[in-house]
Formats: sequence, C-alpha cells, structure tokens
Amino acid sequence: MKNLVIRNLSKTYFDAYAGTQVTAVHDVSLSVAEGDFISIVGPSGCGKSTILNLIAGFIPHSSGEILVGGKPVKGPGPDRGVVFQSFALFPWRTVLENVAFGPKMRGVGRAEREKIAREYLALAKLSEAAGRYPNELSGGMQQRVGVARALANEPDVLLMDEPFASVDAQTRMTLQEELTRIWEAKRPTVIFITHDVAEAVFLANRVVALSKGRVLDEIAVDLPRPRVWDDLNENDRFKSLTGRVLQLVRSA
Repeated sequence: MKNLVIRNLSKTYFDAYAGTQVTAVHDVSLSVAEGDFISIVGPSGCGKSTILNLIAGFIPHSSGEILVGGKPVKGPGPDRGVVFQSFALFPWRTVLENVAFGPKMRGVGRAEREKIAREYLALAKLSEAAGRYPNELSGGMQQRVGVARALANEPDVLLMDEPFASVDAQTRMTLQEELTRIWEAKRPTVIFITHDVAEAVFLANRVVALSKGRVLDEIAVDLPRPRVWDDLNENDRFKSLTGRVLQLVRSA
C-alpha cells in the first residue's frame, strides 16, 4: 500500500529579523490511505504550504517522520508529484513535451513516453493542444497541463498547492470539476492545499483544518460522487459541511 503517514511532524526555524525561534508546524500526525483525497485548510501562516513542502522533500523537517509507502521522505523524489499555484511549465517545450518530461527523466523511451503523455492529455481533455506552447494556452488550460504532467510521472502522492488560485472564478469551478473527474478515473492519492473552504469540501473525502501549525480537526466529507457545482450549490449537506469547516477556520 502506497499510503502517506505523518507522525509527530514539526518544523522550526530561526527568524533572524525577530531574533526568535519560530514553530511553523507543531506535532502534526496524519494518515492518508492510498487513493484518498485530502484537503488542508486554514488561515494564512498556519503551516499549510510548509506541510506540503515537507512532504515534497523541498525542506527538511525538524522532528517526526514522513513515510510514503513505508519509506521515509529524505528529499524530493518521483514518488511525489507537485502542482504549484504558478503554472511552472517549460515555455520552450510543447504541451506534449511538458507532459512527457517526467517519464523522459526516468529513462522511458520516446515512443512510450509520448504514449503516456497523450493518455494523460486525453484525460485532461487537452489532446488538441499537444503541439502548442504554454503561452498559446489560457490559464485554465495551462493548469490542466500541470496536472497532466504531474500525473504522467505516476507519483504515489500528488501534492497540490493552491493550484487554482490564479484563475477566474468560473474557470476555477470548471477546473475543480475536471480534477474530481480525473481523480475518479485514476485515483491518485491527493493532498490539496487551499484557502477556499467551499473548494476544500467540494474536492475532498476529508478536510483537515490547521491553526498555528497544529491540526484543529478533521471532517469527513460524505457527499456523493461525481460532484458538479450545479448539484451541490443548493445541497443542504454541502452547506452544512462547508459551514462546519468555515467555523473551524474562523476560530483559528
């Protein structure tokens, strides 16, 4: 089982400007089963992105442990894919080449990696954009390329750091629906960071609320799938869950 386990995770650093030690993450424990979808919410500065960067291996943790498939995280690796808020695509590569980049770095032959890339572009409804360059795409399309590129490397865990924050509201809703569709098709394990409470509930099976680097609570989301906004906007259960999460975030 390629599950993600976080045990007693803490991250501290020295703030040279203030001359004090700062605790960004304190004693966080979390277990995420293979194929699960977890949203992490909380106010700015609560440690959401720090936790994602720790899982990604971009920064070292101060204490505790992070295990993916039973193996400790000691740095970045292909078992964890990351989708950033900025599109982070290679502007000199076509869409197909961007998506095929991960398999290429793993030594996959050209024909096979292009086959993999085309599969994920089809999944993201981007087949017709394969030969185009990122600057020829809308922001929403670029972010879908980012998701396809991360998935093409077949990571055990997909880490998403506010990936839809830079697009307009209508595009954001479309991307949320597309992400749930892609998740249902491939069932990657997803950790999704967001400030948007409604987005967190719409996407996830479970929402984790943070405050000052600590876990406040975890709320199971028992809404049926597939999920589309037209069905959920007036759904009483969705409103109730969103209200519970919002109350937690505001209390933080």
